[in-house]
Amino acid sequence: MAATDSLDHWRSEGALHDVLGRELFVMDSAPGDVARPTVLLIHGFPTAGWDWHAIWAPLAERYRLLAPDMLGFGFSEKPAGHNYTMHEQADLLEALVASLKLSQFHVLAHDYGDTVAQELLARQNALVDARQWQSVCFLNGGLFPETHRARPAQKLLLGPLGGLATHLMQRGTLDRNMRTIFGPESQPSPEELDNFWRLMRHNNGKRNVHRLMRYIRDRRQHRERWLAALRDSGVPIQLINGSYDPVSGEHMVARYRELVGHGDIVELEGIGHYPQIEAPDAVARHFMNFARQHD
Repeated sequence: MAATDSLDHWRSEGALHDVLGRELFVMDSAPGDVARPTVLLIHGFPTAGWDWHAIWAPLAERYRLLAPDMLGFGFSEKPAGHNYTMHEQADLLEALVASLKLSQFHVLAHDYGDTVAQELLARQNALVDARQWQSVCFLNGGLFPETHRARPAQKLLLGPLGGLATHLMQRGTLDRNMRTIFGPESQPSPEELDNFWRLMRHNNGKRNVHRLMRYIRDRRQHRERWLAALRDSGVPIQLINGSYDPVSGEHMVARYRELVGHGDIVELEGIGHYPQIEAPDAVARHFMNFARQHD
């Protein structure tokens, strides 16, 4: 199946859910199956739940998979002029999980989704005897603001000219930025780049890109809370990281070992910021080997 066709199929298989008054698009591999072991997949910036398509089939053989597009992303609602925050994204995912009546599940997160997962993990840790999470796996992301090496385009979007930069952003801008964060031997295909652009532009979403960049400020503001979530986790943690990633590659893993230490750590040499797309077989294998221990 061609990549472009797969995105159309993905959209046709998913559904919109009303969550706290917002419409979130959710891809669900086994709707209504509350008995099947479940994984909540939390995507990154600036894309959407479709990021998980390359590992979907092997994971779905064992697990019910839930891949929501967060507010402002993909096929979900994209309110203009909205103040997007990590805490709101976490509230929406908590409400989605409650509406689906999930009592236990694993979490697999990437990039922007890592930060949302850190906030949710802090809440899980506080529950002690009523935790829903069976495990959490983080792919490349800014777990620590001091190790997040923002790209020039991200810095521009976050600054006072962010609105103008968003307005002027073209397809070629996205292509160039994406290619710089993928590994040299695992570059995105033209079809994948087409789909990234489609997901961003859907429902006039490009206008919000600079507003979604708020996550970088949130990481700085809540660093201690989100570091403590990792360090004091009552939930088993795995880290799968593409070492070549200039944004959060091997330097981030070194910081993780220094500040957190515990957890299962997998480093993928030559792989960049999107390991689930660049090395899907390895990611699926390592994640399932880890998750099976905590089903």
